[in-house]
Amino acid sequence: MTQDPPTVFTIGHSNHSSERFLALLQRAGVTAITDVRSIPQSRRCPQFGRARIERWLADAGIAYVFLGAELGGRPQDPALLRDGRPDYERMATTRAFRVGLERVLKGAARHRIALMCAERDPIDCHRFLLVSRHLHEGGAQLRHILADGSIEPQEATELRLFARTGGRRDGLLAELPPPRQAIVRAYDIRSGRITRLSRPDARTGGAETPDTDR
Repeated sequence: MTQDPPTVFTIGHSNHSSERFLALLQRAGVTAITDVRSIPQSRRCPQFGRARIERWLADAGIAYVFLGAELGGRPQDPALLRDGRPDYERMATTRAFRVGLERVLKGAARHRIALMCAERDPIDCHRFLLVSRHLHEGGAQLRHILADGSIEPQEATELRLFARTGGRRDGLLAELPPPRQAIVRAYDIRSGRITRLSRPDARTGGAETPDTDR
């Protein structure tokens, strides 16, 4: 008997109040938060500091686990930087990252987990560009809890990423999803690994310049 693939949610705390954030989690049925911030503090939103969020989540019956050391987006090792920016491709090859993914998948077998970082839109955040990407490629089902309470499947977020980075599908191809290589290229553009392509390609979704806000 085959086992259903695990489902993992993600959410950005943004500038939500603790009450609004908790309502988003409860609406999605989340029972555990995995904090993937490298530094689990927020000067603008102190309610999301590690000690405080852990306390009020516990009061609501939601577990909290910090995995910023394994799955955070700001590595301390200079070897994991590229031109001064985090190199997600290198980060994904580390043992710590693999261990972090394994912990998430094991937890997802027992809890309804949401990966939490700060950015409102997953496209702007390593929780999507790095962590969710590799969980999805490993067979997990990813669902992103958006600020308005809607839940966006990973595949739909990837299509938004494709469009945000300049990808397009013309003519008869417009109704078809872009090939996987175009989605991979979109990830590379958004994460800064590609800074300029020779020219746009309607078939593969090329883009001349990246959207660099992250």
